[in-house]
Amino acid sequence: MLSLVLRGIRTRWVTFAGSFLALALGVGIVATTGLALAATFDAPHRGPERFAAAPVLVRGEDRLRVDTPIGARTRPLTDPRPVPAELAAELARLGRTELDRTFPVTVGTARPAGDGEQAVGHPWPVAAAAPYRLVSGRAPAASGEVVVTAAADGSGPAPGTGDRITVTTPAGSGTRTVVGTVRPAHDRAGFETAVFFTEAEAARISPDIDAVVVHADQAAVRAAVRKEAGKGSGTGPGMAVLTGDERRRADPDPDRDAEALVSVNALLGTAAGITAFVSVFVIASTFSYGVAQRRREFGLLRTAGATPGQVRRLVYAEAVLVGVLASAAGCRLGLSGAPRLASWMAGEGMAPRWFAIGDQAWPLHTAFWTGLAVALAGAVTAAHRAGRTGPVEALRESSVDSGSMPLSRILLGTAVLLTGAVLVAVALVQDPGGLLKRKTYITQPMLLIVGFALFAPVLVRPAIRLLTWLPARLPGATGLLTRENACAGLRRTAAVAAPVIVTVALAASLMGTTATIDAAGAAEARTQATGDFVATADGGAVSARFVERARRIPGAAVSASRSTSVTVLEEGVALVSSEARAVDPADAASVSALPVVAGRFADLDDGGIVVNEEWLTTTVGERVGVWLGDGRKVTLRVVAVLATGTGGNGVYVTPRNAAGAGIDRVDVGVRAGADRPAVAEQLYADGRATGTDVLTTAQWVKATHPATGGNTRTGLLMILAIALLYTGIALANTQVMATADRVRELAVLRLAGATKAQVLRLVGVEALAVVAVGAVLGVLVAALNLLGVRTALGLLGVGSGVVVPWGAIGLVVGVSAALAVVFAVLPASLALRTRPVELAGTRE
Repeated sequence: MLSLVLRGIRTRWVTFAGSFLALALGVGIVATTGLALAATFDAPHRGPERFAAAPVLVRGEDRLRVDTPIGARTRPLTDPRPVPAELAAELARLGRTELDRTFPVTVGTARPAGDGEQAVGHPWPVAAAAPYRLVSGRAPAASGEVVVTAAADGSGPAPGTGDRITVTTPAGSGTRTVVGTVRPAHDRAGFETAVFFTEAEAARISPDIDAVVVHADQAAVRAAVRKEAGKGSGTGPGMAVLTGDERRRADPDPDRDAEALVSVNALLGTAAGITAFVSVFVIASTFSYGVAQRRREFGLLRTAGATPGQVRRLVYAEAVLVGVLASAAGCRLGLSGAPRLASWMAGEGMAPRWFAIGDQAWPLHTAFWTGLAVALAGAVTAAHRAGRTGPVEALRESSVDSGSMPLSRILLGTAVLLTGAVLVAVALVQDPGGLLKRKTYITQPMLLIVGFALFAPVLVRPAIRLLTWLPARLPGATGLLTRENACAGLRRTAAVAAPVIVTVALAASLMGTTATIDAAGAAEARTQATGDFVATADGGAVSARFVERARRIPGAAVSASRSTSVTVLEEGVALVSSEARAVDPADAASVSALPVVAGRFADLDDGGIVVNEEWLTTTVGERVGVWLGDGRKVTLRVVAVLATGTGGNGVYVTPRNAAGAGIDRVDVGVRAGADRPAVAEQLYADGRATGTDVLTTAQWVKATHPATGGNTRTGLLMILAIALLYTGIALANTQVMATADRVRELAVLRLAGATKAQVLRLVGVEALAVVAVGAVLGVLVAALNLLGVRTALGLLGVGSGVVVPWGAIGLVVGVSAALAVVFAVLPASLALRTRPVELAGTRE
């Protein structure tokens, strides 16, 4: 058996080389993405940074902890409480203390230095807690003096000692003198760029105390905190005493490493899933086609006395041999490719700079056994057919495919298509918003893609006849021969069309769905924001001085809002947090039109809450217990319910229920009869004076609801690039295998009078026709997916059309067409170098 397998491989080396290459590269891509995915499971441990030199730190508790029947549940708080002045005074009696106040700062120098750098401000005494060390100059001693962070490498455009710089804080904008510079406390991306003020000026800018560094015994500190907590009347989390490694909770964005890996994990998980899907599908198709090419060979074996079982074992042995060798080669490719992928992602900003491949072995095992299993799966059906090949077929073998499919494939394809259709229908009835979630719209198309690809042998014939209807009636034989050749070799046509279907459908579905959802979100925002201007601040909080000035502008209707959160305990076991905005309902009514489906938004008061349809409690008048952003637990009455929309319609409360949250957005409308240019001019002037960005509502919508970009777009392009790469590999393999199997057919055309150029032109046109079939079927699959998304948006009350990514579709089809033509014409050209008489006399 082994000798027969080896002889078969040597005789039909083109077919086996194509199968080997497809499988090896597929396993290599799966191994590469798997190794990168495994590296995202553990973030490196980081010690304290911001307060690394602080012995004991007291700050507001930043976690909500709730006991449930299945254990304690925790959620982060968006608005931790400041440290009370009374507690700070009590702690000062225990030992030396430094009070930390953190506020946003924008630095613009008098020298040419751009539009300014985002930084954070602190009082100088707390600098020693990091510790920051002076590189030059001295500490600030007067209100007009600051110390700034020097460039990490000691050079660059950072302000130096003696420079006069423009500094914008929540208290306003002014000129300061740099009296000293400090070296960055940490060189890791994401850590702060600090500007230090005198303690008195920092207290004036930001009166709230964010944290207290205490140089005293921690037991005494804890006792003092408990004593002060007993005097308070708050019902939420109080103060936290942090020592040792716990001090890292006070770092700026302490979970940024883990959060960065969450996005990388999601991206690589999606890429690995789609890669596995594409590679498994294409490999199985390639193996199946390779075995189907050998129908005459199997018939001859049966004539020579081979039993059906022996023929099947032969096919399985070949699949195992090629599968083992190709999977091993693919794992080796993965070991080389994974570090390069990690380095590229870190360089592109898609992953943290420290991201690197670990020593996990399970992705290699997974890739190897997946490759072997796929090789065997691709050979199962073909082996069953090979075993049924009768001896007489060796004498009446025909190259014409009937286009019929086995019952098992029909049932499987029907089941897959029905499953996809039912899932979409159920989602549209029960949860239309679920179809707009990334995990759903990335994975949902795969069912329809698989279903259409399984029916490819049935679908390609009518598609070919439709696309070649006109060319077949034009003068000349090229159009007619293209149609007949493609229809006669349905297995070959389906094998070439399959990867094109997959890639075109993925590109159109993914890029089209994200673009459609982006457009819907922008349309929704334009509908809801009815004011004329929106003011925000890069540092987060809009200056209170700007709000005061805006309210004094004649003819301006002003609504200042805060971003906060509310948390509920669902079904007694799950803590669920929702983004919320705190607004004055009377002010908001003049600059917004929210999609209220029940109740009245105007009824919102300090005892009420506005929820959306995704909440468990959506009955107007019902009371619900929630934890606010600072951890306080309150019971609020549902006064109105908003439509879910694209997912941006959150929860609304009043400013009193958002204690600790700063104003981060100000909507301004121009009242009827007011002088709009005058209002705009005054708003822009107030914005410049207070460091606030003022945009028209249209500009704000465009800035906050852009087309998918950044890492998300890069990730989608990476996924599509992998799919397109594999499509190119599959097209090249299949075309080379198919052309090697058609040498006698091409020779007959030459003997019938066709020139070499005419034969090559026919081969190229046929390749283009097959790619066109795959493109049409792929677009049809994508259209069905986009129809589901558009229907979901309609049910959610969002009026927006479908965005078709013609650019992505054109790129995929163009690349596929070029590859198909090149790898069909090139081997045909090489084959035609031999005399036609000799080719026609060759035997398979």
